[in-house]
Amino acid sequence: MFQRTLIAASLALCAFAASAQTSIGLGNYQLTGNYTLGTLAGMGLEASAVTYARDRGTLFFVGDEGLGVVEISRTGQTLGSMSFANWPAASTNHDAEGLTYLGNGVLVVTEERLQDAYRFTYAAGGSVSLAAAPSVSIGSTVGNVGTEGISVDLRNGSFVSVKQDNPQAVLAGNLSFAAGGGTSTMTTLFDASLLGLDSLSDVQTLSSVDSLMGHAAADNLLILSLDSRRLVEATRSGQVLSSIDLSAFTTQAIEGVTIDEKGVIYLVAEDSGTPNSRLFVLTATPVPEPGTVASMLAGLAAVGWTARRKSGSAAKSATRG
Repeated sequence: MFQRTLIAASLALCAFAASAQTSIGLGNYQLTGNYTLGTLAGMGLEASAVTYARDRGTLFFVGDEGLGVVEISRTGQTLGSMSFANWPAASTNHDAEGLTYLGNGVLVVTEERLQDAYRFTYAAGGSVSLAAAPSVSIGSTVGNVGTEGISVDLRNGSFVSVKQDNPQAVLAGNLSFAAGGGTSTMTTLFDASLLGLDSLSDVQTLSSVDSLMGHAAADNLLILSLDSRRLVEATRSGQVLSSIDLSAFTTQAIEGVTIDEKGVIYLVAEDSGTPNSRLFVLTATPVPEPGTVASMLAGLAAVGWTARRKSGSAAKSATRG
């Protein structure tokens, strides 16, 4: 009986260790924070994208009304903001839906309908003319079904983006920003229908999570769907590895996702008729490191050996008796 228990425990620990290297395991996550975001005279009223700034230990988010970008703490306190003084003339909706952080205060924001990306340096209390900022086109101009999210892979400076619908698309490649428009090598990664989602609302690379460095999971993507109310982890070939249902968290429209170096996930939801946008924090149940798993397996083996030895000794004593 003990042997069977030992074998089962060993197999479970091995599977646990393997999953820690190939998947972030969204099934292990739970909601641990729910914070109100400041409206900032409308600038923060419809949070549609969020990104983590590792070198600042903070988050940035934009609202889809395109008024500017807001810096907040990881518990939602407003730290500063920067206004968008001027969108390109072609941007009649100023529909800011994607945001990613490149380091050293540099951000990239995308306009959904134009499917253009703009690079600028954050300055608290300042403003930026996006019409004059270095930019690049990710795709042709479409309706309200265009670029919904963008994320940088800091391992090599490449980007991943998602298009909402008609058709859905997950793109990856390099962006070269320049005044008046740069060049893009973004191409389709896989057939987005493999994800089984009703729409695509944001994307986040996992390469920046420290515990995933050197493992296959570092290459995976988090992909958010507002309409499916679900966050999925997928490989770059479109295989869904794990997912989490977001419907119990809020009735608000969750449109943005990012992750920090410790694997903590941050989601933002627009007001949707409520007084404020919100920040949701998801934290995982700790997964043992490979070294810890090895120690645990060695401990189980030692316990099994001791138990067998005692059992054998007891049997010999009974025979002599």
